[in-house]
Amino acid sequence: MAAPPSAYKDRHFLAVIGDEDSVTGLLLAGIGHVTQPPDAQKNFLVVDAKTETSVIQQAFDRYTRDRKDIAILLINQHIAERIRHTVDTYTNAFPAVLEIPSKEHPYDPEKDSVLRRVRRLFGE
Repeated sequence: MAAPPSAYKDRHFLAVIGDEDSVTGLLLAGIGHVTQPPDAQKNFLVVDAKTETSVIQQAFDRYTRDRKDIAILLINQHIAERIRHTVDTYTNAFPAVLEIPSKEHPYDPEKDSVLRRVRRLFGE
């Protein structure tokens, strides 16, 4: 059954949690957005080796639960591994969470939560 229009009508933006190259490329493609002050929230998080897992978790929660203007959340697959339990248990239709590869870490379909759900649906 399709989601009612109220579930997605105000969702206009992409969000990204990724490494510097992925986020930079997507920002250059035009996905960057900052909300109005006083909170001025960005729709992206650059993750490096020093970024704590709790910061990634907070960003994921903010984009999937708090921000009602996000339609799709893109997350590098190797970063999703750091919060795998949260990504795997996320079941809402909006925002859609899509795992993407990065330059340094190739895509592994066995780790993709969406692909695993599809395989379970078809009994594979």
